[in-house]
Amino acid sequence: MKLLLISPPAAVADETELVGEMLAAGLARFHVRKPAWEPAAIADYLARLPARYLPRVVVHGQPALVREFRLGGLHLTAAARAACRRRPLLLPGQTLSTSFHHLAELRAHRRCYDYVFLSPVFDSLSKTDYPAAFSLEALTKALTPLRNRAGYSPQVMALGGVDEHRLAAVRQAGFAGAAVLGAVWQSPDPVVAFSRLQLAAG
Repeated sequence: MKLLLISPPAAVADETELVGEMLAAGLARFHVRKPAWEPAAIADYLARLPARYLPRVVVHGQPALVREFRLGGLHLTAAARAACRRRPLLLPGQTLSTSFHHLAELRAHRRCYDYVFLSPVFDSLSKTDYPAAFSLEALTKALTPLRNRAGYSPQVMALGGVDEHRLAAVRQAGFAGAAVLGAVWQSPDPVVAFSRLQLAAG
């Protein structure tokens, strides 16, 4: 099962160093989501990450930075997705992803993205009063046919309330992987928390 990590929206002490450690430990995909930051601040953040890991880094809503730093991909925000009339120009191998909150959105945009986040699957760990939007039964019914189809695309990643104890349910529901945030960044030791998730993900 694929395991992705999303940055905390606000800065965390020693954040880029911690991210570098997790990338060195095998983190496959790191999403930089800093909605209140200016592009220059995000560029500075990217410049502080080890350059050899930038192909595994995805940035939210900043296509120019994806090209400048030759990142792994671009994640479209809901606003950018609504304004987008054609697929953004990306280099070969760079991915395009987005986030959905309804199964109907997933069906309508199935062929547009390399992978998508579907949330909230469980009650959020990082946001208060943000409960799960789906039953596991409904998710299993919707996702199992996709998983069994040749060329499964887009790959659907569970987001929202995912921790090491829920990864088995995520897998059973038919998700290709999971994106985590609170389970790592709310831990006193984010690197250890990531290692536990990585072990549980297999």
